[in-house]
Parts: sequence; C-alpha cells; structure tokens
Amino acid sequence: MLRICSFLLCLAALASCSKKSGLKTGSENIKQYTDTRAIYDRYCSSCHGEKVEAFVDRKWQHGKTKDAIIASISNGYIDAGMPIWKNTIQPEDISKLADLIVTSLSTVDQYNFEDVEKTDTYKSKGITVKLETVIDGLDSPWGITTLPDGSLLVTDRAGDLWKIAPDKSKSKITGVPEVLATGQGGLFDIKLHPNYEENGWIYLTYAKHKNENGRVVSTTAMTRGKLQGNTLVSKEDIFEAVPYSSTRHHYGARMIFDNDGYLFVSVGDRGNRDKNPQSLDNSCGKIHRIKDDGSIPEDNPFYNTPDAIKSIWSYGHRNPQGLDIDRATNTIWEHEHGPRGGDELNIIQKGKNYGWPVISYGINYDATTFTDITEKEDMLQPELYWIPSIAPCGMTYVTSDKYGAWQGDILAGSLRFKYLNKVALKDGVVGNEEKLLPNIGRLRSVTQGADGFIYVGVENPGVVYKLMPQ
Repeated sequence: MLRICSFLLCLAALASCSKKSGLKTGSENIKQYTDTRAIYDRYCSSCHGEKVEAFVDRKWQHGKTKDAIIASISNGYIDAGMPIWKNTIQPEDISKLADLIVTSLSTVDQYNFEDVEKTDTYKSKGITVKLETVIDGLDSPWGITTLPDGSLLVTDRAGDLWKIAPDKSKSKITGVPEVLATGQGGLFDIKLHPNYEENGWIYLTYAKHKNENGRVVSTTAMTRGKLQGNTLVSKEDIFEAVPYSSTRHHYGARMIFDNDGYLFVSVGDRGNRDKNPQSLDNSCGKIHRIKDDGSIPEDNPFYNTPDAIKSIWSYGHRNPQGLDIDRATNTIWEHEHGPRGGDELNIIQKGKNYGWPVISYGINYDATTFTDITEKEDMLQPELYWIPSIAPCGMTYVTSDKYGAWQGDILAGSLRFKYLNKVALKDGVVGNEEKLLPNIGRLRSVTQGADGFIYVGVENPGVVYKLMPQ
C-alpha cells in the first residue's frame, strides 16, 4: 500500500509524500531541505528530536516568525537551556534553519479553525450536511449503535447507557457493569451482534477494576447482555485483557464484527510502552480476535505459540481508538493515537507487527526521541500518519448512498482539533483528506447507523448529532 504523510508540506522529500503534498520535487528543492535537515540533525535534534515537524508542534514563547526564530537560534536563551549558536552556525545556515521551521509550522497551522464560524450547517465537496441534535447533557458519548426499531443506544464514558427512541425521548438502561470512570477509563464502545434480531446480544467494552494489594487496578473488558425493557440482563464478561494496571489511560476498547462473525477488540498499551506492545505474553497494545461467545478461534496466529495470549490477532499498537471494516473486501481498518506526532491509520492483518514503539513517526511529549527509526523489516508501515497528532477517535467506513461523494471513504473524529477528518479511498489506497465540521467540538465517536445516517458524538459538553444531508 502507498504510504501517505498527512502534513501539508512533506519536507522529507520522499516521493510518495511529495506527490500527495504538492511539494515541488525539483532536485534543488530537495537538496535545500536535505542540507538544512543535516544542519538541524547536527545542532538541534539532540534536544528537540529528529522530527522537526513534530518539534514545531509547541507553544512558541519568543515568537514564530522567521526573524524571531533567527534571533532565538542566534542569541539563545541561556537561562532556559538554549545555547547561543551565532558563533557556531553560519548566518546563512541559521536562515535556512528558520525557513525549515517556518515551513514546518504549516503542518500545525492547517488545523487553525479560529476564523471559521461555528454553525449547524457545513458544506463539503458536493454535499451539505446539517447537525440534528439526538441527545445532549452527556459527559462523553463514546459508542453509538442503532437498534432495528430506529432507536439509538449511546454509551456515556461516565458509566451510563442511554436509549433514544425515534421521537427523541430517552431512557437510561439499568444493569450496566460498574466502570472505573477516572482518567481515560469508563464505559466505552457498543456493538450489536450481526444476528441481533435473532439472539438479542449487545456487546459493551468498559474499564473493569478490582482491588489488588491495596490499590485499584483496571483493564479493558468486554461484556455481553440482552435488553429486557430498559434493563440489561443475562450479562457475561467474555473478554478481559491481562494484566490489570494501575494506570488510567490507553484502554483502546473499540470493537467490530467481521463478515465471518468474528469479533475484534482493541486494547491499548496501558502506558507500559517498553514492555507490552512487543510482547505476546500480555493483552496490551494488541488487536484481539474472538468468537461471539468469547472463545478463541484455533486459527488465530499465536494460538499455538507457547506463553502467547491466544486471542492476539496483531500487535505493536499504542492506543487504537478507531476500528471499522470495508465489508466488500472484509478489510479491517484501524487508527491509533501516536505520542507527539505519528497518529496512524492501518489495515489490520493477521499476525502482523505494527512496530510500536520500535518504529514511529512521533516523538516524546517533551520533544525528546524514543526511537531513531521509522521503518524496520517485518514491521508494517501505516497507510497514513498524521503530524501533528490530530488525536483520532471513532471511525466509520461510509457505505451509505445518502452522502454522495463520501461513499467508500473513511471518517475519523479529531479530539484535539475538533473536526471530522475524511480520508478518501480508491481501491483500498489512501488518497486526499478533507477537514469537515470544523469547530464541532472534541469528536469522540463516529458511526454509520443501520438507517444509513452518520452519527457523531462530541464531548465536554457531550452531544450526539445526526448528520442530515441537505
């Protein structure tokens, strides 16, 4: 698959990046940026990280114009640990460094929607949609699904499950598992069994917790149950990631059924970056594949591997919070949070290693690096990566004919920049992106319902909208 970098100007001058970014690929242009990067690598990367596109994603205390950056490099800020470089680096090279940094800033500035008026009607290429409020007054609507009668089921991270009837009257569902709603924990995703009208099974993921040696620890768990009126009954936990952890982040927790009825669930690395994702003896930093009752298929890739968790389907993930499927090809798409830069969109394949944290296009939050490489043999590359991080959450593969040119594309929410990201696909290959619904809010969930309409959930305050084509 062709790999695409999502910043406006791909300064790395890779052919696949350049063709998509619009950067001129003349030899002089490439040489200029290559030479300047060498200067950056020599003098700057040890403190600021080797990926300048990620480094620029920060607060600029002394200004971010070319003149201000030249002054900062030349004169330094000794008290803050910034050396004086004017006696070491030639003026023309300082100027080139400033050009590189200013140009790289466009990777962040493309998400500046301050001048975009917030509205309930948005225009996209070839379509206009209007937001229709389905339910409000929530904390964080994490998961959304539609029932055969046209009602919606919406999970609220705080621990509540809501049923919204077609007339928009709402009822709270009782009998939901107790959740640990602290940090990033809480009540997460919701899915119906593919044969829901026959068996009535509803699947929920949540932060399950217990007391262990005097401390509260938690994990990503999945339960299934059936609705009896407004009560969830016949509940049984069918998946539980191990080990439990005292951390309160990186739960993953997205679910999808494939065409064969297998259930896939994501689990984040739980913050244990250097142990969990690359080790098969734990559930964290993985995509898992189970049967609808929680039993494990014997054709899973590590079913017969000694000491491996048998449910693992793929590994080397950070915090996957988007999972959906192209049913025409049975292709599972996933996106996950990177650190500072390096969010990824992946195609999930059996037994594959997606590299975290051995390879990454991101850096640490403090601008230091944790890896020097972005590629390695036997580790898969993302189909798309975002620098800076957009904090993707929620994803749907559009099959509905209600949205014209969106059909066949992927929609993903952005928590950080508060918009809906559309990724065009053609024959399974990533193409252009479009920023939809700017300023809508921290977009947590995106779902195409059984009715063909797209529903999005934003948080703080928590609202679920139905996207109505005009």
